[in-house]
Amino acid sequence: MTNYETYESPFCTRYASEEMQYVFSAQKKFSTFRKLWVALARAEMELGLGSVTKEQVEELEAHIDDIDFDMAAKEEKELRHDVMAHVHTYGACCPKAKGIIHLGATSCYVGDNTDVIVMRDAMKIIHRKLVNVLSNLASFAEKYKAMPCLAYTHLQPAQLTTVGKRATLWMNELLMDLEDLEYQMSNLKLLGQKGTTGTQASFMELFEGDGDKVIELENKIAKEMGFEKCVPVSGQTYSRKVDSRIVNVLGGIAQSCSKFSNDLRILANFKEMEEPFEVHQIGSSAMPYKRNPMRAERITSLARYVMIDTLNPAFTAATQWFERTLDDSANKRIAVAEGFLAVDAILNIMLNITDGLVVYPKVIRARVMKELPFMATENIMMKAVKNGGDRQELHEKIRQHSVAAGKVIKEEGLDNDLVDRIAADPAFPVTKEEIEEMLVPENFIGRCPAQVDAFLSECIKPVLEKNKDVLGEKAELSV
Repeated sequence: MTNYETYESPFCTRYASEEMQYVFSAQKKFSTFRKLWVALARAEMELGLGSVTKEQVEELEAHIDDIDFDMAAKEEKELRHDVMAHVHTYGACCPKAKGIIHLGATSCYVGDNTDVIVMRDAMKIIHRKLVNVLSNLASFAEKYKAMPCLAYTHLQPAQLTTVGKRATLWMNELLMDLEDLEYQMSNLKLLGQKGTTGTQASFMELFEGDGDKVIELENKIAKEMGFEKCVPVSGQTYSRKVDSRIVNVLGGIAQSCSKFSNDLRILANFKEMEEPFEVHQIGSSAMPYKRNPMRAERITSLARYVMIDTLNPAFTAATQWFERTLDDSANKRIAVAEGFLAVDAILNIMLNITDGLVVYPKVIRARVMKELPFMATENIMMKAVKNGGDRQELHEKIRQHSVAAGKVIKEEGLDNDLVDRIAADPAFPVTKEEIEEMLVPENFIGRCPAQVDAFLSECIKPVLEKNKDVLGEKAELSV
């Protein structure tokens, strides 16, 4: 065999945090298997199942984390079954409890319940980072709420907005994602112990037909694992729509972050705003003067991956036959884990960028002033009418002057001369000085500052106050 290094996921080597990587690690997965086996055994013992003793439960508890992965790998190679491989591995270090591990359960008892627990813990990380991104952007929006800048429709200058108001547009979409995330978190339920086809028949056999004890068994397991409820009905697995709904939320976060990153990349081209740039950072190997928006580009790139990834659990949910098929397994191991790892990476970059966004006020002002005469034409016309001009005549003349001024800018590369053209036209009873007095950008931003204040106060402040214990997170990027 050629002695090449094996493939390593870029999520692990470059992008995702160690915290998120641990959530999807083998240690986390199989120690959770063992916690579930302890919860099952304890509940069976407490409900009077004589074959399970306190001594056995304590032995299982003492060996939750000391997993012999080499033994488990050998067992799986022989048995072709990962759950039974870990039953045998657990039994090897718990000889007294060996015979009662997994009693009455099917593989999905540990497999599916672990997947739910892992997604719950992963969503907590995503939630925390998303709140901190909103906190960073809230500070930014407050600081720049009254700074006029060009607003665009069709990527063409339209009217004015403010730098802070634009930030609220990014925040509003992220807030929608946070609300979707919180809904999924608050409604997530454990599978419980439903048995091979969801009928709980094996547990009815264990408890000699006592359905109340079977229900109580499930309640005890849910409580020990930190859940209020188990799903009300299922086949062998929890509905794969659960995965689809959660990954769809991740896809929504990716959409919002990509919108932000694309806007920032365009603003960097305009030289109005930039992502933070390190002292020794190299923008281009060939062009030393360049300051490429590399982090924003990475957000765009990873977001594309996540948005496409939402199709995986959607197809899986749509093609589960009756009480279950196994075509979900290989796909969900990859799709769910990497969806979370990618969004974790995206939010790390968002935390990093939003903590140090660079704004160039003079460039923003200069670009506004080049376009403002076009945007002020309605005001100029109203002033001229007030001074005795004919509104209908002036409207047509302003249209003609605007077209001519635009032609000079585009075809001759000259400055905007619209003000001079209007002031020189005798049809307009208004002086150049009067026109220039109107060209104050702050007079063209409508309710932007008030809108920012209201949005931050009514929509963002309650979220930040509710989550104040997790605020202040920073993200240092390795690449």
